[in-house]
Amino acid sequence: MSLDEITQCLEATLSSNPTTRISAELKLSDLLTTPDTGLKLAQVLLIQDLNTGLRQITCITLRRYVNERWSPALPQWKGPGATAEVKVQIRQAVFHGLSDPENKIRSLCAQIVSKVANSDWPDDWPDLLDSVIALLSSNSPPSVHGAMQVLLEIIRTDLTEDQILPVLRQLMPLLLNILGAAEQHSLLTRARAVGVFRSCVETLYMVKSQYPAAVKEAVESILPPWLDAFKIILSTDPRQDVQNSSNWDGIALRFQIYKALDAVQAPFHRVLIPYNGDLLTASLNHLNALYSTFVHYYLLAEDSIPAPSESESTGLPQLFCAIVDFLSGITRHARGKEWFVSENTKGLLAAVINWIQVTQDDEEEWLSNANAFVAQEAEDTLAFSVRLAGLDMLASLVEGYRPVAMIAMHQVIQEITTQSDGARSAGNTNWWRPLEAMLAAIGSQADEILEYIDDEVDMGNPKPTDVETLLVNVIPNLLGLSDCPFLQGRAFVFASQYTKVLPEQLAGQYLHATVQVLEAGEANIPIKVSAVKAIHNFCQGIDDALLVPVIPRIAKAVGPFLTVTSEDTLSLVLESLSVIVEIDGGKWMTPDLANSLVVACLDVWMKNNKDPLIISVLTEILASVTASPAQGVYETAIKQALPPLCNAIMASTEAEHWITGAAIDLACSLVRGAPDTGLGEGFLGMLAPSLFFAMKTVEDREVIQKDFTQLRTWSDPTTGQSGLDSVLAVIAKQMQSQDESGGLVIGDLIIHLLRRAGEAVLPILPELLQAMINRMKSAKTATFIQSLVIPFAFLINNQRDTVLSLLESMNGEGRSGLDILIQTWCENEETFQGFWAQRVSTLALCSLYASERPSLQSITVKGDLIIKPETRNVIMTRSKTKSMPTEFTIVPFPVKALKLLLHDLQADGEAASKGLGKVASDVGSDDGDSEWAEDPDEINGGLRPNEMAFLSDMLGAPIGLPFDNDDMLDAPDDEDLKNDQVSQMDMREHLLSFFRQCAARNTNNFSAAVSQLNVDETLVVRRIVGQ
Repeated sequence: MSLDEITQCLEATLSSNPTTRISAELKLSDLLTTPDTGLKLAQVLLIQDLNTGLRQITCITLRRYVNERWSPALPQWKGPGATAEVKVQIRQAVFHGLSDPENKIRSLCAQIVSKVANSDWPDDWPDLLDSVIALLSSNSPPSVHGAMQVLLEIIRTDLTEDQILPVLRQLMPLLLNILGAAEQHSLLTRARAVGVFRSCVETLYMVKSQYPAAVKEAVESILPPWLDAFKIILSTDPRQDVQNSSNWDGIALRFQIYKALDAVQAPFHRVLIPYNGDLLTASLNHLNALYSTFVHYYLLAEDSIPAPSESESTGLPQLFCAIVDFLSGITRHARGKEWFVSENTKGLLAAVINWIQVTQDDEEEWLSNANAFVAQEAEDTLAFSVRLAGLDMLASLVEGYRPVAMIAMHQVIQEITTQSDGARSAGNTNWWRPLEAMLAAIGSQADEILEYIDDEVDMGNPKPTDVETLLVNVIPNLLGLSDCPFLQGRAFVFASQYTKVLPEQLAGQYLHATVQVLEAGEANIPIKVSAVKAIHNFCQGIDDALLVPVIPRIAKAVGPFLTVTSEDTLSLVLESLSVIVEIDGGKWMTPDLANSLVVACLDVWMKNNKDPLIISVLTEILASVTASPAQGVYETAIKQALPPLCNAIMASTEAEHWITGAAIDLACSLVRGAPDTGLGEGFLGMLAPSLFFAMKTVEDREVIQKDFTQLRTWSDPTTGQSGLDSVLAVIAKQMQSQDESGGLVIGDLIIHLLRRAGEAVLPILPELLQAMINRMKSAKTATFIQSLVIPFAFLINNQRDTVLSLLESMNGEGRSGLDILIQTWCENEETFQGFWAQRVSTLALCSLYASERPSLQSITVKGDLIIKPETRNVIMTRSKTKSMPTEFTIVPFPVKALKLLLHDLQADGEAASKGLGKVASDVGSDDGDSEWAEDPDEINGGLRPNEMAFLSDMLGAPIGLPFDNDDMLDAPDDEDLKNDQVSQMDMREHLLSFFRQCAARNTNNFSAAVSQLNVDETLVVRRIVGQ
């Protein structure tokens, strides 16, 4: 095909006629399979007389050709590939395009060059980097621009670790020359040079750990000249870039500089130390100097923002965010201390509050979009926002310089309050904006401010920040300002954030005012949403005595929001409602209110049945509603919720399996809220058919746990199968499946069945145990093995001799059921999870040992790992393990049982070491390091005791608590198991008593078994017996 023909085909793809366009696109797809099409496209794109649109579609088509026909190394490769000769010509053409006068063509050619480089550089295109650097050194702005775009991609994706440092040493000085050549290069070209520099810094950080010395030397030699240049540019007045200028390209340069500084300070902050003071001063100057422009173009939107000289646009909001991101890094790590001890902190705080005011655009969007209004301050939002960036910087300032920041806050509060009063008196319609921003800023740091005030008061110092004056003298006057809805709403939220210091009478007044807003039909979005936020805070911070009289009104007012909100607003309403319904245990709930809340919750679920977070909150709300002790509430909630949930379980299809799971979760929440007397008449009769239909794939232990009586008496009206038989069918199906992901769930189901069924399970017990033993032989995962062993442990604790007789009579592949169980149990006991499960296992081992049963004495199991000289202190890879297999000693089961029980006793938190006189530390060690003593300052990684305690609190780990007190480590245990006698007993004392009684009676030939323990274990036993 000739050049003209392919050009005509490309033109046809731009036709407004769909038939012509589609026909041309199909023809072009066929042409891409021919060998010379790529070269023809490359030639077309270089014809500068063609219109830009045609050249653009040519570049896009050539990019597609490269993706599909260039190399099998590229992910979209289809083949056949171009010949080596054609590739050379295409590479030359697209490289030439990097210097094209048209910006869009340069950018597209840079993408193609980068894509080709992914495959060809350096092997098939060895001179690429030198050629790009040569372009960078030219005096042609278009060439420099094209070269920088390619370099960005190469630096990010194509440089190997050993190429990075040599390339950067060659590249950085050239980029610095471009930045400094203000007469030769445009502001945007210089900004791009800084962007490439930032990528270089990020790349240096990537190899810092591999080449620490080389990177350190490179940083110390390369970065200072750049930082000097940045300091000089930032010291110039930024107003020159926005006043009397047709574009704001200078803002783009300053933006890139701050992004680069932020990239430097994280990994290489030491090199910034000499510059911090100047950079902080320059940053504050930028915020103050550009503020009037920000007010004109953004805050009040009095004029249109000038268009950029190219397609790239960087405005003042982006620059502000870049500045405060850099400042956040400095303040968070308490750097630049000398700068912050002066009036600078107050100036910085005031400047940030100025910039985070509600803009005209914000007002228009938030008045009509509740989700946008909620998201603008949500902690987990991903939305770009000047306010969020400013509040984040404020949090960093408080974190790094708390005393100075608190004093500055006090001063700024007084100044802004006075200025706002003056502006309001003068008739300034925007008087409310600074006051609202100040309340947002101070409110965002409520926890830190209140904590600091408490600390200062405890030390006898005056309060550093006078929040009470705001709450008493300022906020009450703002609650009725319906003509300033954002300030009015902010006042409600602010008061709720500081409930801790609110006088009781004033707290009651604020609460009643908030309720009135919720009940008012005419209030607009900001007021309603702010009132919901405030209620959420009040319910968590105000005494229940104040809440109880109005909580029914609050629930009644908030409930209807569920059906008219979505996304962020819905999440806020749900979170608030989940707190509301827990107040005073729900004693205030009425059947009518419960009915409306349940209906609304189900409506929310049907609209959001794929959202796990929403479903999670809904389950909590329904559980709280049904748990209300008020007359008729539980019955009303069940009557309203259960039928649609059962219908959903039955109606959901394989393609909508999540509906089944969510519906069962919601049904379980009803069960959790049920009274102790049971689920109520008819509950299981309604739920069971759909539940057992669904339980072919899922399990529900909660129904068994809550009301076994109904389960036992219920029978399927269609099959006549009893509830107990239905549960067993589910268990059997799960055990037959090769998918072991059910793991602990099926084990818990069996446990609850055995615990609740009592004698009712006896007729089917042999069949159940046989099925479990059969599945145990092929079980692979630790959780599934535990689900099969722990039920046996439970039964042994309750009906030991019966169960052991059954196991002895079972046979499988020449082994007794007892042998299969004991072997599996001993090999996996140390992997068992869950506080209750571990304790049941321990108790059952004690019982088995004490039984002195001959069949147990004859079983041998794996003992201790055999450490061979050739494997000592050697990391065992798979190949080494294959050539030198792991070996264990073989010991009788009674000996292994003692080993496991001793391990459980010694692993019992600090209880073992305290109760046994620190046996472990008294036992000699043969590692030759006994002369080493720990430096107290190096214990816990150099953390001081108070720091370690704080860290442990953060991680949720208990310090110095016996294992018996450690409920938090084993979250899987439910409340039913936590209240079980096994969970409540003193396990340490039980084990100590067990060992002493065995020694006194020589149970199961105890002395002989102890003689087969290792040295450490024997010493522990002697210490126990000797106490």
